[in-house]
Amino acid sequence: MNWDLKKALKLYVVLDRKLGAPRSLEEQAGEAIEGGATMIQLRDKELGGRELYEAALNLSALCRRAGAVFIVNDRLDIALASGADGVHLGAEDLPVRAARSLVPGGFIIGASAHSVEEARVAEAEGAHYAGIGAVFPTGTKGSAVVIGLGGLREIRSALSIPAVAIGGISEDNAEDVMAAGADGIAVASAVVAREDIAGAAARLAQKLKI
Repeated sequence: MNWDLKKALKLYVVLDRKLGAPRSLEEQAGEAIEGGATMIQLRDKELGGRELYEAALNLSALCRRAGAVFIVNDRLDIALASGADGVHLGAEDLPVRAARSLVPGGFIIGASAHSVEEARVAEAEGAHYAGIGAVFPTGTKGSAVVIGLGGLREIRSALSIPAVAIGGISEDNAEDVMAAGADGIAVASAVVAREDIAGAAARLAQKLKI
């Protein structure tokens, strides 16, 4: 499917079984989309391949029905097998160049960028968007290097592809992040950890003028 990628990246919600408990991944996704999420990512380092595939299959169908873009983190095989719209690759994952040779037309490949150099490599290898961060300290990835709004501006200015900012983004700083040049924000705690997921997503969507 041909997505308007900048529009799809606007409110990018990362699901989390622990942060969102006791709600299922599907419940988290459904409520986030109800509130205005435009893109959903399945990220789970602990699920086995079969469980991850089954979760991705269900989420792919849910997002398709709801008109949201569905991305699988790290696992290109799961993304392709489940009919996801794309994959997000980190520094330790399959290189973007290799992924490009395996995917069908219209399949989205995102890549993490923690520096100008990583961002340029991602774009040169054919990534469709970059995930820039961590912009602020984040509890979901304690080892992440914090680049701040200055780092976000610097990396964003080196790219011609769309970019989503990630790391510690909340209602309090979302507008500052967008003003620094991001095309969208990727959030986990700020949405799925909230008691009212739909409400939290809706407040962010309002700030992002979705």
